[in-house]
Order: sequence, then C-alpha cells, then structure tokens
Amino acid sequence: MNSALTANRHTDAAVVMTAGEPAGIGPDLALAMAKESFDGEFVVLGDRNVLGARARQLGLDVEIRDACGNSHVTGGIDVEHIACESPVVAGQLDVANAQMVMHSIEQAIDYCVSGRFDAMVTGPLQKSVIIDAGFKDFQGHTEFLAQRTGASMPVMLLASDDLRVALVTTHLPLSKVSAAVTPERLEAVVRVLEHDLRHTFGLASPVISVCGLNPHAGESGHLGREEIEVIEPALDRLRAQGLELIGPVPADTAFTPGALKGVDAVLAMYHDQGLPVLKHHGFERAVNVTLGLPIIRTSVDHGTALDLAGSGHADSGSLVAATRLAFDLASRRRQV
Repeated sequence: MNSALTANRHTDAAVVMTAGEPAGIGPDLALAMAKESFDGEFVVLGDRNVLGARARQLGLDVEIRDACGNSHVTGGIDVEHIACESPVVAGQLDVANAQMVMHSIEQAIDYCVSGRFDAMVTGPLQKSVIIDAGFKDFQGHTEFLAQRTGASMPVMLLASDDLRVALVTTHLPLSKVSAAVTPERLEAVVRVLEHDLRHTFGLASPVISVCGLNPHAGESGHLGREEIEVIEPALDRLRAQGLELIGPVPADTAFTPGALKGVDAVLAMYHDQGLPVLKHHGFERAVNVTLGLPIIRTSVDHGTALDLAGSGHADSGSLVAATRLAFDLASRRRQV
C-alpha cells in the first residue's frame, strides 16, 4: 500500500490551527507545536491568555508571539488572539466559551477560502457543549465545514502510516445506516474519494477497496441484499467509467495484509466498520482529512481528553502528523 501520510516536504505553505475546546487538551497540543519544525507559517487561533496559563501549568517555556506572517520558529507559537468569554479551568467545560470555539473555526475556514492560509488543522472540540450553547444543528467539524464552504459531499478519511480509510456514512445510528447507503450517495462518495486521492494526495491511478455492508458482504443475499441491490451495481457503473475498485469485500477480511496489497484506500460503509481498525493501526499517528472541500482541512483523530488537560500527559503525535500532512498537501496543491 502506498504511504498514506505523504513523506514529501515543501516550503512556503501557510497553515492555521484552531485550538479547539479550551478546557480540553487543545491548548496543550498547540503549545507542543513550539518544539516542532515546520516549513512555512503556522498560526494558532485561540486565547493567548489561556495558552499562557496552560504553559505555566505545564511548566513549559514557550514564547507566545503575535501572528505577523512569519515562518514558524521553534521555541514558540504564533497566535491570533480570540478571547474566551469565561475563565478557563483545565478539565472543566463551560458553555460560555462555545462561541469562541465556533468563531475560531469560522475564522480559519474564511482564511483558507480567501487564500490567506493554504490549509487548516482543527484541534478537538466538545460537541455537546457547542450544542448546549445554542448551536442546535451542529453535527461536527465535517458537516460545518461543508455547510460554510458550500461543499455538497464532504467525505471523512482517516490516514495513518500506510493505511487510509474513508467512510460512506459518518455519525449515524447503526439503525439508519442501511437506508443511508443509497446508490447515489455511494457513487458520489467514491467519486470524491477517487478525485482527492488523485488531485490532493497525488496518486496517478488510485485503487479503492470497498467494504460490504453486511457480514460476509451479504453471503450471496442470505445475510442481506444491500450488496446485490445497491453496492455491486453502483461499483459496476463506476468501473465502467474507468475507476479502479475492488469489492464489495467482506469487512472482516478487507484489512488483512493480503487484501490491502496494492490498495490506496479502503471505503467503509459506516463509522465503526472502518475506524476501529485504523485507530488500532496507529491511534497516536492518525490524521482526519475532510475530502470534497474547496480547502484543505486535517485534524487530530481523538477528542478533548478532559481528564488529561493540563496534566502533561497529552500525546501530540496526532496533531504533529495532521499539521505535517496539512503542509504537505497544501504545498502539493500550490504546485499544481
């Protein structure tokens, strides 16, 4: 399988990061970026006072600089200040600060759409707090990004080392998945995935392995007919148009080494069909990438970890990987 996290390094890209939920590990992770080396500008959108207090809590000597368009310099982070409405205590959620979290996401999106930044990286947020604060329709980063950028079919892809897993459906109850796997949605998701593997990841002829929905991919209709009536016909239509697709493959064997040989991405039908495998494969190195957008967005593959906020035990591996991938993908797109 080709490298999922492209190893090419380029210069001149600019990446903006949202620090996420201020009571979670987002500020800890943002501060950890001070010791990393990036080829280009890296700016954090967040409350500089929260970041300073968290640095003192962690015993970190990090210079918190005002963002001014300079390339990233180790030893500090460049911050564009977006103030919290209420004092922040690590590990203690406060709905009063949800507006700051949402504003930082909106600002990052607008910066990328305008071309001020080439890519955005999102820190973890607490969805329940956003909803409790009055954003009743908020479903998550992916859906909000799509709505604000006018993207009709956002696709969630997680990448870790040499494995990429995309999803046909995302945050749905299992009872609603079958009805959501329609021919139209499946074909649209495959097209977005294939397009972005070509044009964002730079793969000339991507090969996609598509999981079945049911155990044993339906066992010839004895364990469900979605493969026969929906998935196989959709894949056949796409193959006739030149796409290189394998499947539907039984999900319990789709991730074995032999099945992954020569495969560039696996398409799972629902969230917990594909992501447990990916996260077991490399939880602290995995990156969430939103495909189908007019901008580049990467993210950590974990939540706010409130119990770890301010403890010094938060692992920054996923954020480092997400940021490096954002720089790489942005630089690749600039060269096209």
